Amino acid sequence: MSSHNALRVLLVIAAAVVLPAASGPTASIKEWDVPTPNSRPHDPAVAPDGSLWYTGQRANKLGRLDPATGQFKEYPLKTPDSGPHGLVADRDGNIWFTAIAKGYVGKLDPRTGEITEYRAPAGREIDPHTPVFDQQGILWFTNEESDVIGRLDPRTGQMKLKEVPTPKAIPYGIVVNSKGVPFFCEFGSNKLGSIDPKTLEITEYPLPEGARPRRLALAADDTIYYSDYARGRLGHFDPQSKRGEEWPSPGGDGSKPYGIAIGADGIVWYSESGVSPNTLVRFDPRTKTFSTTPIPSGGGVIRNMVATKDGKLYLACSGVNKVAIADIR
Repeated sequence: MSSHNALRVLLVIAAAVVLPAASGPTASIKEWDVPTPNSRPHDPAVAPDGSLWYTGQRANKLGRLDPATGQFKEYPLKTPDSGPHGLVADRDGNIWFTAIAKGYVGKLDPRTGEITEYRAPAGREIDPHTPVFDQQGILWFTNEESDVIGRLDPRTGQMKLKEVPTPKAIPYGIVVNSKGVPFFCEFGSNKLGSIDPKTLEITEYPLPEGARPRRLALAADDTIYYSDYARGRLGHFDPQSKRGEEWPSPGGDGSKPYGIAIGADGIVWYSESGVSPNTLVRFDPRTKTFSTTPIPSGGGVIRNMVATKDGKLYLACSGVNKVAIADIR
């Protein structure tokens, strides 16, 4: 069993720690059951029209929720058992997704239901994980077991791959800073990485010993917050100064921080997946204070989240077959 799979099967035994907010907004959470049973909603995304999209990993579908009406629409994938994992919308509203089980990147046109598949150069095996667009419309994506960072140009369909220097690094979460540079975390090591968008040269940044960063969120000043899944901490790293800071998560060493996002006001939000019920944690970088909100259904592991422009968080509650919207205004 690989190291990250071993981490996934650890039992959830800790009780959630509920901390009321001393000041500022708290989260109001609403959940919806997704239409297909046992779908395992893995990642959420926000489309230009404000709709919530998610990957139904076990259902082999993508799904869309209209938050205004509560109506769902599902889109079956054309390749069986694709294992859709991450997803992101482009400027035109197309939904791009990573098919981790079948080794391709896909594009769904919601207007027609047409799906286009993009595969690696001949002879290369990949397991696309998390996608993100840069400012030029290039799609970057991590690959877990194959240990590479991918670059896909939607205009030409050309895919390039770059090996990560650290063996078994398990590239996982990924963000793009204001200068168009992708940063990713190495869940199999205690490192972050960046890739030069022109040369594809990778630079690695060591974190404290024992850290296992799983997801990333980008602050307005291009510094990076990360969820340290292995040690139960929230981390902050400045790539310019190479300096970092850490804080224990309210749920303790076994709280398993996972999905993370930053609101427009700079507040950091993340999930604790190792406590019962899962919590949505609020961290104020100005006061260095935490507060927590329990997930009403328990959460079932919130693997990723995304902040919207109008003060909400979109969540996928994978183990309870739900998606959720947290109002953080």
